[in-house]
Amino acid sequence: MKRLIIFVVVLASGMATCQAQQAVWHHWRGPNQNGAVDVGNPPTEWGLDKNIVWKAPIPGNGSSTPIVTEDQVIIMTAVKEGAAAESNQSADQRQEADRGQRQGAEEGQRRRGQGGQGGGGRERGGRGGFGRGGAPTENYQFFVISYDRATGAQKWKTMVAEEVPHEGTHGTGNFAPSSPITDGKFLYVDYGSRGIFCLDMEGNVKWEQQLGKMRIRNSFGEGASAALAGDRLIVPWDHEGDSFIAALSTETGEVLWKVDREEATTWATPLVVEHKGVTQVIASGTRVRSYNAQDGSLIWECGGQVGNPVPTPILNGDHVICMTGYRGNAIASISLDSQGDVTGTQMVSWTNSDAAPYVPSAVMYGGQLYLNQTNNGIVTSLNADSGEVIIPRQRLRGLSTLYSSPVAANGHVYFTGRDGVTVVFEHGADMEIVATNSLEETVDSSLAIVGDQIFIRGENHLFCIGKSE
Repeated sequence: MKRLIIFVVVLASGMATCQAQQAVWHHWRGPNQNGAVDVGNPPTEWGLDKNIVWKAPIPGNGSSTPIVTEDQVIIMTAVKEGAAAESNQSADQRQEADRGQRQGAEEGQRRRGQGGQGGGGRERGGRGGFGRGGAPTENYQFFVISYDRATGAQKWKTMVAEEVPHEGTHGTGNFAPSSPITDGKFLYVDYGSRGIFCLDMEGNVKWEQQLGKMRIRNSFGEGASAALAGDRLIVPWDHEGDSFIAALSTETGEVLWKVDREEATTWATPLVVEHKGVTQVIASGTRVRSYNAQDGSLIWECGGQVGNPVPTPILNGDHVICMTGYRGNAIASISLDSQGDVTGTQMVSWTNSDAAPYVPSAVMYGGQLYLNQTNNGIVTSLNADSGEVIIPRQRLRGLSTLYSSPVAANGHVYFTGRDGVTVVFEHGADMEIVATNSLEETVDSSLAIVGDQIFIRGENHLFCIGKSE
């Protein structure tokens, strides 16, 4: 009887811990760092007049995924100086004009036969106050904003930097693409060339660290987010200059170690995992590399990825799954027991070169990987353990171009397109669609699921989706 009581207490404690972890969305890919949650019952249907708990206006531009704490929803945004009043005054007209620009650009891409890779949206020069091939000419203010989780009211707004950016972005990009991260006590904000910042939960800046200016391929814009490894903030810095990865002290911002990388521009957020007593930092690139979080020493590396790496690696037991999908497709499941260069060895348990995402990351749910091809609405699912195809490539009706990464909860998978349409289908082998929802607003950010709610950052608004009474 005593053993049974102890077992029940331990089980209840474990369940409470799991539920506590799922009560927040601390990282841009959620509590499991893979886009899926284990508890909660969020809506599968919504619209502008259905299941909207609240809707809050967002100043400026950004595509950072919101993070969610017990009482706050936090985003990053870049506001062009003098544009805030105009943005609030003419949001509807601006949204309509943006929709027309996107449609025109997409039509132009189709005519030129470039629609498959281009990702839709404006052509370069559409944002940032600069012309084609030029640099920005206008001042930007870089903010971290907190909204009340219950009501959507703004709790605080902190400007952490202000400058004329030294480079522009892709026409569909912006100057706030990275996502914040929290350890529950502090917020860590990676604004790249604008600086790395630590804020308390009231929005006060605790420290900042400047690592230099990045030179991004084709001025496409920066995009990787920092990752937490205990008392270290891991910052990736791959660009067209001297690339590196660094660990900063979460307490002071001091650089604890810095390791050079033979990589050009990447936009992939590192994955931090604990394996056999060692914390590994897994950074994707044309070669995937694992570093010891303690001192930055290289543990293993594996080649075989294609260019312009963006997707975040995904943990699957004692393996990590990495993928790239620009001008080629590469997916590989690599053992965390690897040492040295494991390219082409048995430490790579399976590979797939048929389809992989370019900008979005995959979601892993119930042992299945769900992913799209390049930036298109063509979806497939693989067995995460074996790489076996469960759902062959097929177009998901209602989706065209995607930047947002898919998420999953309560037996459902959510894919969101750039036009604000989210297609929800049942987890499993059939991809049975249960709902197609629209917010009628551009969505490049990934969704955040906490409990019975979904938080969606659109181009102009932050939405809280929840079941109506």
